[in-house]
Formats: sequence, structure tokens, C-alpha cells
Amino acid sequence: MKNILVPIGSNENAVNTLQYAIDFAEQVNAKIYLIHVFSSSKISGSFVKMDDLFERESKKILKDHLSNVDKKNVEILSKSLKGYNIIDSIEQLANVFKIDLLITSTKNDTSDKSIFLGKVTGSFVKDTKIPVLIIPSMAKFKPISKVLMAVKSGIIKSKSALNALVSIQKEFNTTVNLLQVKTPNLKEKDLEIDKELNEIKSDLILTENATVFQAVLEFLHEENPDLICVIRRKRGFFKKLWEEDKIKKIDFESKIPLLVLKGKV
Repeated sequence: MKNILVPIGSNENAVNTLQYAIDFAEQVNAKIYLIHVFSSSKISGSFVKMDDLFERESKKILKDHLSNVDKKNVEILSKSLKGYNIIDSIEQLANVFKIDLLITSTKNDTSDKSIFLGKVTGSFVKDTKIPVLIIPSMAKFKPISKVLMAVKSGIIKSKSALNALVSIQKEFNTTVNLLQVKTPNLKEKDLEIDKELNEIKSDLILTENATVFQAVLEFLHEENPDLICVIRRKRGFFKKLWEEDKIKKIDFESKIPLLVLKGKV
């Protein structure tokens, strides 16, 4: 894990997320690409100069955030980017700089206190192919000694899906406890555990529950992990995400960082 992308907004969570990313990058000896994407003006004439104003504000946001963190010895490359679509910008950067992990806040604005996972972060999870590490607003970095990984199906179709988790396990000598949730419609073949997944797990916890959401909440206190890990599938942990592009706190909330791996749907 060498290249980490950190897209940030102007909200109060950004500094905490950036500091977490820096602390994480220091531990794994990675480089950070810090970006702020501002919308380009679509109108002609004198208003085109608004782009210059937006760019100056974007650069100021980056400068202010960087002045409020301990950069340690981590290499940080910061850039303000103009784009109509932040997802397109993220995907292009991921391809050019071979990004291994995206680190982001649970939400990029603080206007709605009832929201746990905001629309922009939800888009990162839903619409990009990059593993996403989501940092709650008050989370502070500490070495990742234990991961609770929740799945329904133990079948991993994508060969690269587990790469980020494997890297974390190697860097931190992490224990990975696998929570397999047997939901009402789960097929018997899905109870099989993928070979690579079987190799990295330390313990297997089998449980029956209506959703993976509920199972994670049930075992979170008992397991007390440093990181929760799930695999994004078309109908899985983030089923609600596909409906509204955001998750409300009443449905799920965690003070523990959440790693979302990308499996084939």
C-alpha cells in the first residue's frame, strides 16, 4: 500500500480525517495525494472568471487544512481540481497515480446531524472501484490490531478485492475475525469460505440475522475491533446506500473506522 488518496471538503471533519490519513500513511510508509474538487462554472461571459475565484478558495481550503495537522514525515502532494463530477476526477487520479486506498470522512458536510454516511462519501463507496476507508468525525488513529470483517457470502469473485485488507494485516500484524451472517435468503453455497479469505482470518463467527447491519451492531461491543471491514456488493451491507446515496444514524452508526472493499456485483 503505497499511494493514498484523500479528497476533502471544507467541513470541520476534514482536518480530523486528514490527520488520521497522515498517521496511517506514516505507519505503512505511503504517500498521500490530497485533493479538493471545485465545480467549474458552466456559464459564459464575464462569469467565467468565477472559476478563478473557486480555484483560489479551493487552494485556501487545502492550505488551511494542511496548516492544522501534524504532517510528520509523510510526503503529501496537494492539488485543487476543477471538475463537474467528483467521481470522474477520483477515477482519473486513481488510474494515473495507482491509488491503493481512498480515505474520507463519513460525510463532507455537517448540515444534517441525522446522517451518518453522507452523499459524497456514499458516492465514493458506490461509484468507484477503489477501497474506501471511512473515518468517523471523532476517530483518532491507533495501530490496527483487530479487524471485524462482516460478510454474508464467503465467495470472493474479484481477485484483488482483499488486497487492502491483506496489506493492513501485514503492516500491523492484524487479527482478522470473520463474522459470517446467515440471512434468510442466503444460499447454502455462500456459506463456503474463499481460500484467500480463509487464510487471513483468525476466527470465524457464524450468526443468523436479518441483515449484516444488525449482526455487526450485535457483535461490535463484544469484539471491540479497531476497524470494521465489509465488501461492497450490489445487495449487501450497503443495500440502503443504493436507495438514497446516504445512511442515516438511525440505521447504522459507528465510531470505529470502516473499510469498504470492492467485490464484483
